[in-house]
Amino acid sequence: MSLFQPHSVPELQQAVLDGAYGPPPQELSVTSAFWLHHTTRLAGSQVTYRNHYLILRSGDAFGACSFEPGDLAPGFCADASGHTLDHLIGHESPAVRIAALDAYLARAQPHRSAATAETVTLPTGTPETRAQARDAAVAGLLDIPAGAKVALIGVVNPLVAAIREQGGVPLPCDLNLRTTNWGDYVTDDMTQVLTAADAVVATGMTLGNGTFDIILEHCRKHEIPLVLYAQTGSAVARAFLGTGVTALSAEPFPFSQFSADETALYRYRAEQA
Repeated sequence: MSLFQPHSVPELQQAVLDGAYGPPPQELSVTSAFWLHHTTRLAGSQVTYRNHYLILRSGDAFGACSFEPGDLAPGFCADASGHTLDHLIGHESPAVRIAALDAYLARAQPHRSAATAETVTLPTGTPETRAQARDAAVAGLLDIPAGAKVALIGVVNPLVAAIREQGGVPLPCDLNLRTTNWGDYVTDDMTQVLTAADAVVATGMTLGNGTFDIILEHCRKHEIPLVLYAQTGSAVARAFLGTGVTALSAEPFPFSQFSADETALYRYRAEQA
C-alpha cells in the first residue's frame, strides 16, 4: 500500500489517478454496476431509515457510495459496466467518484487481507441483534473519558445507545432525522455539534455528500478524535487513518443489513495504519 497520506478527498483522487496506490486505474474496469433503494425500521423504533446506494464491482472488490434521492439517475448504471476506473474516478457525480475510488482501493488492498485490520464477526440473527453488535463494535473504537461530548454525524439509534454505554454524551446530527428513539433533538447543523464536541463519530455517507473534508479538517485542527463507521466508502475512509481519522469501522458490501448470517466488519486504529 502507498505511504502517501492524503489530507482531502481531491488529494486522494489525484494520487490514485497518478498510480500511488497500486496498478494504474485505467487498467482496471467495472464489471458490474447497480443501485439500491433500501429502507429499514428496527423493532420498537419509530424511525424508518431510507438509503440509496451506488455499487460498482471491479474484479474481487465492490465500491459503494450512498447518495440522496435525485443526486444520481438510476439509468447511470445501464452504461457504467465496462468503463475503466480512471474514467469514473473523474466523473462529475460525487457518488460515482467515491464509489469508483472505493472499488479501486478495496481492490488494491482488500479489507479481508489487510494486516492492520481487526476482524469482528457480526452474529447470525435479527436485524436488531446484528445492528446492536455492529454499533457496539463502532463505539468500542472510542477512547473517551466519562461525560465526553461525542458529535454523531449520521444518526443510527443503536449507536446513540452504544455511545452512552461508553460513558459519552451523544450530540446527534442528521440531514433526515429530527429525534432519536429516546426523544433527543437531532440537529441538521453540523457546525453546531462539531463546535461542542470532544470527539466525533461520523458515517461514511459524509464522503458522498461533501462534508467529510470539513469534518476531517476540524478534527485535525482541534486535535480531537475522529471515528468513522463506514459501509459506503470504507476503503476511501481507510486512506485517511493518521491524517485526521483516528479509528475506522469498515464494512464493505454486502452490508450487514442484507444478511441474517455471520458477516465481518474490519476495525482499524491510526497507530496501526
